[in-house]
Amino acid sequence: MAITKYNPTSPGRRNSTVNDFAELTDKRKRPEKSLCERLRKHAGRNHHGRITARHRGGGARRMYRRIDFRRRKDGMTATVTAVEYDPNRSCHIALVEYPDGEKRYMLAPVGLKAGHAVESGASVEPKVGNAMPLKSIPPGMDVHNIEINSGQGGRLARAAGTSARLLSRTDEWAIIVLPSGEMREVRSECRATIGQVGNVEHQNINWGKAGRMRHRGRRPHVRGTAMNPVAHPLGGGEGRSGGGRHPCSPLGKLAKGGRTRSRARVSNRRILRRRKSKRYGQIPTPKK
Repeated sequence: MAITKYNPTSPGRRNSTVNDFAELTDKRKRPEKSLCERLRKHAGRNHHGRITARHRGGGARRMYRRIDFRRRKDGMTATVTAVEYDPNRSCHIALVEYPDGEKRYMLAPVGLKAGHAVESGASVEPKVGNAMPLKSIPPGMDVHNIEINSGQGGRLARAAGTSARLLSRTDEWAIIVLPSGEMREVRSECRATIGQVGNVEHQNINWGKAGRMRHRGRRPHVRGTAMNPVAHPLGGGEGRSGGGRHPCSPLGKLAKGGRTRSRARVSNRRILRRRKSKRYGQIPTPKK
C-alpha cells in the first residue's frame, strides 16, 4: 500500500492524503451480495433512544460484509478470488471460495493476493492466511484475529497493520504479546491466523478536512470551554478559561481516569503484563 498526495488545488486538498488501494484486486468490484446485509444506523443512541456516544450521525450509506472470524472449515483449501475494500473496518478483506462453492470473507493479511490458497486446521502449513490453533503455531510467529475463547471467533489484533507475537506455549496455555504491549495467556486450543493484518499505512492517512470525517459519520466536536454555562459545566468565564474543574461531559460525568476495560474476571486474570506496566522488559512467570 502507498499513500497518495495530490496537488494543493484547494485548502482541503492541500493537507489531505488518500489510500491508493494498490492491494485491491479491482477497485470497482461490487461486494458479494450473498454475504452483505443492511447496516442500520443509530447515531450513537442506545435502545432507549438516548445519545450515549456524542458527535456521531450521518455519513455515507454502506452495507455490512459478514466476516468469517471463526475459520472453522477444516480439511478444505479455499482460493482467494479477490481482495476488496470494506467501509466498516480499517483493513481490507479477502473473498475466498471453497471447492463446494461456498464463499466467505476473511481479513486480508499482508501479502495475500488473488489466486493464493488458504486453509484452516491443526495440521496445515503455518503460512500467511492460514488459521491454526495456537498449540500448532511455531513460537515467535506473528499472528492476528486471535480467539479469547475457543470457538468464539477472533477478537484480538484485527485492526489494520496490527499483529501479535506468540512467545511460548504449553499444552494448555499460550503466551502472546499484543500490539499494545500487553502480555497475556490464551488457551492453546484457541485459533489465530498467521501474518500481519493488511493496509498497514492506514494510520498515516491525513483526512485533511472536516467533510471527510462527516462522510465517516463523525459530527463536529465542540469544546466545553467554548460553550455557555447553561450548556456545559466548563462553559463561561472571561476570555479563554481553563474550565476550573476536571474535564467532564455536559452532564458532569468525569471524562478521564475511568475504567474502559470490561470487568470480566475471566479475561483480566490471565494478563501477565499490563500495557502500561513498569516492568516492560521483564517476562513474568505464567500463572498456574
